[in-house]
Amino acid sequence: MLFEVTEEERKKAKIPHDLFLVNLIGNHILIFVATLGMASSWAWPMLAVPLISLSILGSIIVLSHKSKSNNASWFEMCHWQIAVKRSWFFIKMILLLMTIGAIGIYGYTNLGWMKEAVYALIGGVCLLPVMVTTLILILMESDALHSADLGKLPDSMVEKYPVPSNVKVIVEE
Repeated sequence: MLFEVTEEERKKAKIPHDLFLVNLIGNHILIFVATLGMASSWAWPMLAVPLISLSILGSIIVLSHKSKSNNASWFEMCHWQIAVKRSWFFIKMILLLMTIGAIGIYGYTNLGWMKEAVYALIGGVCLLPVMVTTLILILMESDALHSADLGKLPDSMVEKYPVPSNVKVIVEE
């Protein structure tokens, strides 16, 4: 649905999507690639990627709760809720990656697994699904950012958070 919202509301509604995209593109792609180059000699910098990600996603979650309680507009609050739903999904993906990675490291150090098996486990079972999820979320968040700029919300958000009487609907889909 398309709503009549002010330019200020549109700018504020874009903030959660901007944060999420900074995490996905800046952190999960750029920082990951930069630290991957050092991984053969020193792997600890790669831990920065999930730590930065969890801190950005955590801030999105905290700010989305604040958007419900402070004087944020309904339109802005709905866009925070879109971002927080995707943040929780991505947190679950990261935790799954870290769990499987820990199992692989444990298997290599304590159970005598071959390092190639651990590479296959971490690379194939962990990194590939997270990379695909990252790319899909980049597309979804880019679309949500564009929708916020246009004054649009998906029907699912409107069903979950009904339109207040002071918000004018321009186009119902």
